[in-house]
Amino acid sequence: MPTAIHKLVEDARAGGPCVIARMASGWAVMGQKQVLPGYCLLVPDPVVPDLNALAPYARDRFMCDLGRLGEAVLRATNAVRINYAIFGNLEPALHAHVHPRYADEPVELRTQNPWAYDWSAAPSFHPALHGALRDEIRARLAGL
Repeated sequence: MPTAIHKLVEDARAGGPCVIARMASGWAVMGQKQVLPGYCLLVPDPVVPDLNALAPYARDRFMCDLGRLGEAVLRATNAVRINYAIFGNLEPALHAHVHPRYADEPVELRTQNPWAYDWSAAPSFHPALHGALRDEIRARLAGL
């Protein structure tokens, strides 16, 4: 059954505006909701159900790419840290979330997981608003 992750991969293959870069394991893409500026995902190509569905080498490659993407986001945003998450409960296909965390976040949310934010109020990714940050993450990723 196709998931939103399948759609993300299709959009990435087509060169959609959310694409940061093609990586060895899949695609780095900007999150559709920019609840925290620089929020992005790593999606495998081809799509698999979960991390354990990958062969050991492919699993290592995905995790290495995830760390590289997080490093690029950290450098591009000057965030305090990066939170990583892999769930797949809502969208049963492997994808990893990369959330930059900032010193100026509201005190009541600073130590919460990113899902504590009101995602419905977050701005949707738009190249005019977030394209420069996407491009900076891309440049930082290329430099790693």
